[in-house]
Amino acid sequence: MQLEVLYSKIHNVKLTQTELNYTGSVTIDMDLVDAAGMIPNQKVLIVNNNNGARIETYIIAGERGTGIIGLNGSAARQGQLGDELIIMSFALMEMDEAKQWSPKNIFPGQYNRLVD
Repeated sequence: MQLEVLYSKIHNVKLTQTELNYTGSVTIDMDLVDAAGMIPNQKVLIVNNNNGARIETYIIAGERGTGIIGLNGSAARQGQLGDELIIMSFALMEMDEAKQWSPKNIFPGQYNRLVD
C-alpha cells in the first residue's frame, strides 16, 4: 500500500504577483523550487495564511533570484499582494518508507530569498 505524504514545504513566502489573465498555476523563483526539491509542472498545494484559501495547482518556473511567488489564472483571486503562503508538495511512498521520511522544509528570508 502506498500513502501520500508531505514531501517538501516552502514556508511563509510573500505573494509578489497576481496575473488573472493567465492559464493558471503558481510561478515560483527557481532557487526556491530547487531548494525544496520540487520541479516545474509538479502539483502543489498552497495555503494562504491570510485568508485560509487552499489552492491546488502546478509550478511554473520563475526567474532565479527574483523571489517571485505569483498566483495565476483563477488562483489569482485567492490572494492579495503581500499575503503569506505555504507551498507544499507530496509524494507516494510505501508504508515503511513513509514512517521514516522527514520532509524538506525551506524557510526563505526577506523578499522570498534563501538564507544561509
